Amino acid sequence: MSLAAVETKTNDQENLVIAGRAFKSRLIIGTGKYKDYAENAAALKASGAEIVTVAVRRVNLTNKDEPMLVDFIDPNEVVYLPNTAGCFTGEDAVRTLRLAREAGGWNLVKLEVLGDQKTLYPNMPETLRAAELLIKDGFDVMVYCSDDPIMAKLLEDMGCAAIMPLAAPIGSGLGIQNPIGIRLIIENAKVPVLVDAGVGTASDAAIAMELGCDGLIVNTAIAEAKDPVLMASAMKHAVEAGRQAYLAGRMAKKKYADPSSPLAGLI
Repeated sequence: MSLAAVETKTNDQENLVIAGRAFKSRLIIGTGKYKDYAENAAALKASGAEIVTVAVRRVNLTNKDEPMLVDFIDPNEVVYLPNTAGCFTGEDAVRTLRLAREAGGWNLVKLEVLGDQKTLYPNMPETLRAAELLIKDGFDVMVYCSDDPIMAKLLEDMGCAAIMPLAAPIGSGLGIQNPIGIRLIIENAKVPVLVDAGVGTASDAAIAMELGCDGLIVNTAIAEAKDPVLMASAMKHAVEAGRQAYLAGRMAKKKYADPSSPLAGLI
């Protein structure tokens, strides 16, 4: 296949569509843990991301006496994705997102309801309850969840716009810990599947994309890198390479060597 044909095939399947909205980038980055909003904005530019997650309980969106995120990342140019980081009950999550919609008119949201402070694993019963309430209230819900294919399917059938299983505990940087579970979620899903939490470096991002993920969310791996802007660029290229590798279809794994040059017809 020619390079032009490869580029055409990739471009034809490159848009990430969430709740009817198309995005060229399959990488979403966060807005926490950076030294300042200027560094966050520089990392965003290097990443090529078109969506940023915003912890509405932690990021300054309204206090004009202090630096504001909107002064560095324009919500008219980048999609803000309000999230419920720090919420441990369905009620808190629903209340937080309703307040966010009132403040900024945001309808596409990221739901996460955490189970405990130590693991930050999702509380799935509370997550299911909150998702149902938000969907009934007209939100387009992207939902952080466990890497359990059954739970993921329940959330999809409920009407969630995207399923986002964790790769590893939030902020751990451990990479993909359950590739089988994530692959099963992808195989069963008719909505986008994005890995959310646990990515530590560019190779983790590439592995997630090679599994068939539609995209991924990265915050700590970029913000806590020694050079966040350079890591943001690395994540961009890893996502693109992983996606192309998935579309290309990897070779089969074999038990024994298979010569690159055929042995038949040797002189």
